Amino acid sequence: MDQDMKDSMMGALETVIDPELGIDIVNLGLIYDVMLSEDGFAVVTMTLTSMGCPMGPQIVQMVKTALYELPEVEEVDVKIVWQPVWGKEHMSRYAKMALGVR
Repeated sequence: MDQDMKDSMMGALETVIDPELGIDIVNLGLIYDVMLSEDGFAVVTMTLTSMGCPMGPQIVQMVKTALYELPEVEEVDVKIVWQPVWGKEHMSRYAKMALGVR
């Protein structure tokens, strides 16, 4: 997968807004990796802000919906991982400013 495709996938994922925080999942630092095979199989490795996140299933569905908008993507698998543990250090400067986090 080339950098342009990775950028396209990350751009699509920036449209996925965490319903509780109101910030996209890329700037929140929830996306750890994206991959796309030659045959259009996308794998997203991500985490959630907490293990008990009630919006988890909704966020996963929004990730799939966003990536299916890309013509190169035929199938999407979202892998939720808990290592490394998510924390505010994963957030972008934009997300920290929007949420008032230092």
